[in-house]
Amino acid sequence: MIEQVLIGSVAGGTCIVFAGLGEIVAERSGVINLGTEGSMLCGALAAYAVGIETGSPWLGVLAGIAAGAALAAVHAALVLHRNANQIAVGLVVSFLGIGITALFGQSYVGQGVVPLDTWDVPGLSSLPFLGPVLFEHDPLTYLSFLAVPLSVWAIWRTRAGLVLRAAGEGPEVLEIYGTSARRVRWIALLVGGAMAGLGGAQLSTAATLNWSEQMTVGRGYVAVALVIFAGWHPVKLLGGAYLFSGAIALQLQLQAEGWELSRYLLESLPYVTVLVVLALLSRRRIHGGPAALEKVFEG
Repeated sequence: MIEQVLIGSVAGGTCIVFAGLGEIVAERSGVINLGTEGSMLCGALAAYAVGIETGSPWLGVLAGIAAGAALAAVHAALVLHRNANQIAVGLVVSFLGIGITALFGQSYVGQGVVPLDTWDVPGLSSLPFLGPVLFEHDPLTYLSFLAVPLSVWAIWRTRAGLVLRAAGEGPEVLEIYGTSARRVRWIALLVGGAMAGLGGAQLSTAATLNWSEQMTVGRGYVAVALVIFAGWHPVKLLGGAYLFSGAIALQLQLQAEGWELSRYLLESLPYVTVLVVLALLSRRRIHGGPAALEKVFEG
């Protein structure tokens, strides 16, 4: 059972990893986007629908990325140009995504999608225990393995990362040197939405292979929470994402093995796990975050 839980942890956590990495980019620029849940849903539906209509899961993935970015653009326009409250707009945008996908996704419920193939890594997939856990997944899961270290490098070792962090720490400094903090935040929010859309695409075309209304069941909100309590660091986010998805995999395994526990109790297990971890880490929840973002939390 342990092996199956770990396999589910990696496969199911990929969508949260992508969404969380995108949220790290957005928040490093000084803007929090609670609309991540909506972008994930839009990405999941777009990837599923385009994959069915074209027969190409990769075109579906591209559509999912575009759909996630499009919804994030609504958030960016309201927050960056109309100075609307980030938290309120994020929630409204998230509900907008839920409504849009519920409306246009009705005809796709129960349809079979062309899935992303599982790629077995030659040599490594045959390793006992580690092979099935790490090296028998869809290509987007392998991409997430690379995305985490690449994000660390890009944020802390490149000029673009320096500009991104400056937008969150001291936007007035960027303006002095002729760089628009608003433009940087626009790009960051679009990247964040695109990554959330990519996460949604992986969820529908590789992890679950189906579409249903509100199928993300709060994964976008979990991603935002994990970003903050991981100290805006991609590696710690990865651990949190796998912990949450591992709890989901454990819940499913317990149900499959017929444990005589309340179904509702088992379904709440992943969220209770995250709440416990967040409570244990709450003492350092804001320290180390972008200065502009701390002002948002302070009101």
